[in-house]
Amino acid sequence: MSEQTSPATAQVPAVAPAEAGRRPRVAVLFGGRSGEHAISAATAAGVLRAIDRSRYDVVPVGITREGRWVVAADEPERWEITDGRLPEVTAESGAEVVLSLTAGERTLRVLEPGQVPGLLGEVDVVFPVLHGPFGEDGTVQGLLELADVHYVGAGVLASAVGMDKHFMKLVLAGQGLPVGPYTVIRPGEWDTRREACTAAVEALGLPVFVKPARAGSSLGITRVDDLADLPAAVEEARRHDPKVIVEQGIEGREIECAVLGGRHGGPARASLPGEIVVDHGSHVFYDFEAKYLDESHVDLRCPADLPDHLVEEVRELAVRTFDAVGAEGLSRVDVFVTPDERVVVNEINTMPGFTPLSMYPRMWAASGLSYPELVDELVQLALERPTGLR
Repeated sequence: MSEQTSPATAQVPAVAPAEAGRRPRVAVLFGGRSGEHAISAATAAGVLRAIDRSRYDVVPVGITREGRWVVAADEPERWEITDGRLPEVTAESGAEVVLSLTAGERTLRVLEPGQVPGLLGEVDVVFPVLHGPFGEDGTVQGLLELADVHYVGAGVLASAVGMDKHFMKLVLAGQGLPVGPYTVIRPGEWDTRREACTAAVEALGLPVFVKPARAGSSLGITRVDDLADLPAAVEEARRHDPKVIVEQGIEGREIECAVLGGRHGGPARASLPGEIVVDHGSHVFYDFEAKYLDESHVDLRCPADLPDHLVEEVRELAVRTFDAVGAEGLSRVDVFVTPDERVVVNEINTMPGFTPLSMYPRMWAASGLSYPELVDELVQLALERPTGLR
């Protein structure tokens, strides 16, 4: 195994001190206002199971679809996707929680009707396993920056760029990274300039993939093979986001690579790549159902069966993509490997799905870093990183 894939915890330092006599307290923040609410809860279930309770105190905090923060049950099975049931954080899940924004205070307080606010405890690091808008897009990261709290993952700018596929592609292309052809339908343009939008899509050639510009988990994505189907695809994407991106279909294998930030100022580290192979008799592409509800028709191969030179190229491009957007902590980089062995960057996900069956932890497991070790490494990276400008 090369130096880049060496397990990140080969020499795990002592846990960063919180205060004398107690373990660092980790708030696992999940749920949220986006369409990926249930996926976030499932990710939290995996983290709650894996985090080392002998090293950390853990406080699960759920966010309802309306944006209310509540004390959530520390019961991983409650937040898993089982038999097609999608978990949901509701106002009834627990008492309301507020995060102090007083610099240096870093406390969570519980609000009970008719009661004096109670102290839930000082928080040393927040693990925001939130996906999609109002969580993965820099909004919550900005809140945590205001509160001067350490947190896992990318900062405000990298999170925002990674969430918006339009600006992500602009940044990656500006850094000389290979991205596929695309066009953007900005809010209002489909209603006022439909013919021009259609012409821009037609110029890409079919098939195309029509996507919400700022959503994940394959929500609202449609493959279009006939231009007559474009209006319905755009409307489906606009159900999730008024801004739509249309990408040229690229013939190739769907390869992913997991990236971890470097320790103590060192370079980011890339896992061995993985591959997604979809049963196209059941799913046209790797959509939401294939990802989370019908895994029997999807083959996730870790590591991917690629020649050594392509493995290294994918890993190098993954780290370059991570650095291009200024990511921190973790990211998953998705690429296409074409039949003529070109590697094209599709996107970066700054808070990838993190259940034990998700590609991100599976790729690190194939690279020698187990799921519990990975969770610990991410918390340590967050504790090591200074708050504020860096």
